[in-house]
Amino acid sequence: MRIALLLVLGFPLFLNAQTPKDHHAGSFADSNRLKKIEKTFPIIEKLYKDFAEKNHYPGYAFGIVVDGKLVFKGAGGYANLEEKIPATTKSLFRIASMSKSFTALAILHLRDQGKLRLDDPVEKYIPAMKGQGLTKDAPLITIRHLMSHSAGFPEDNPWGDRQLQDTEKELLDLIAKGLSFSNTPGVAYEYSNLGFAMLGYIIHKASGMYYSDYVKKYLLAPLNMKQTTYEYSEVPKEVFAVGYRYIYEKWRKEVPLHDGIYGSMGGMITSIEEFANYVAMHEAAWPERNDAEAFPVKRSTIREMHDPSRFIGLNTASRLPNGKTLIATTSYTYGLNWLRDARGMVVIGHSGGLPGYGSNWRFLPEYGIGVIFFGNITYAPCSAMNLQIVDTLITMADLKPRLVGVSPMLAKRQKELIAVIPTWNSKPPIFAENFFDDYPIDILKDQSKKVFDEIGSIVSVGEMVAENQLRGYCIIHGSKKNARMYFTLSPENPALVQEYHLDVID
Repeated sequence: MRIALLLVLGFPLFLNAQTPKDHHAGSFADSNRLKKIEKTFPIIEKLYKDFAEKNHYPGYAFGIVVDGKLVFKGAGGYANLEEKIPATTKSLFRIASMSKSFTALAILHLRDQGKLRLDDPVEKYIPAMKGQGLTKDAPLITIRHLMSHSAGFPEDNPWGDRQLQDTEKELLDLIAKGLSFSNTPGVAYEYSNLGFAMLGYIIHKASGMYYSDYVKKYLLAPLNMKQTTYEYSEVPKEVFAVGYRYIYEKWRKEVPLHDGIYGSMGGMITSIEEFANYVAMHEAAWPERNDAEAFPVKRSTIREMHDPSRFIGLNTASRLPNGKTLIATTSYTYGLNWLRDARGMVVIGHSGGLPGYGSNWRFLPEYGIGVIFFGNITYAPCSAMNLQIVDTLITMADLKPRLVGVSPMLAKRQKELIAVIPTWNSKPPIFAENFFDDYPIDILKDQSKKVFDEIGSIVSVGEMVAENQLRGYCIIHGSKKNARMYFTLSPENPALVQEYHLDVID
């Protein structure tokens, strides 16, 4: 009855509802972080150079992207050994499986337009998939399974690398003959180039445009990636990085493959300078905020790509090229690898490897930094090197993660609590209904007396350190010692204090 009356009177149903303006985006506390990063550049350049020479790269290129800008770039060796064309940051390398994130992003772009659903069965777009699976009780394979390498196909890197120029008809003929499966869908991660070739075909069916045409129009053009392409014959000789294999202590030129339906799994050809625009877009998707959208895909959709979808494993024995152990858990998102190490640091990106090429990019959402590394040698081992570069940047520049923004409500409740906790002689209406059942007033008074007897009178109160928009802590500086006040707000609106802790600290 009350709801009906409010509607009749024209009042909104949620008079105190939290609005977007109440959100406070995070920021970096260190205003000099770029200058600190710049001091590492000579070391970064030497690390890449020494690594490339040690691993027999004919040519290489790298880039460092900070806060959406390519702040440092470099290259060495040759893009074309026969004609002695130097590799530069404008040289166009085939980036192999780094292409997969563009495929996933194109699928999400179509999803956002309502042209497909991630849980659509693949057989809706490829009828020959109907009835195929490891077991009779297997669930239908969905687009989501393909995007997260959990469709049940076997790992197929050696085979998949040779299918790059296959046509759509050849892909459909392969499927029509019946596929072999290693797992049932949705139970395990297993890397599948075939799955991403299917995604390329689905993009064609859902959009009416060939895969590479769709990516060029809706992703590359808005990002000003004008030279990026999928067909090597379109690339001018003076900027094309020819692929090589190092065998019997000699470089042998690899025969490049033309663009085909498997281009959606690994066919993109791009440069450091253009790929940096793509890295910048991923960086700029963070943090969540109220700014106007500025990219071809919504920021929330880009962040969705960064969320782990399928667990891969826990690696306790991985080592960086400098010998440092990197204990980490890894997962696959949509077209990207997700890594979280023992320090709690999240690193997102992807590697690429094809006959003639190797590549890797990594970025850290919480740090606003990204690294890119290309080489024109078969399966160039770029991944571990980029992890070392990231570790070097953070350690040498003493970088700290982005601070979570303090919401107006969190700051308001902080001031209100500070006024209450020395004595607890009042109970303002800032507490949730559970609070005094969980924290009886006599115990609160007794605890506060002990704490303030030890720390003395309040000299100052530090700013809130937010864990999220409704939870955080602050330091109370006393005349003798300090204390830490931590609290959590409830989901109701306005948000009320539901949990509280006060402890003396050194």
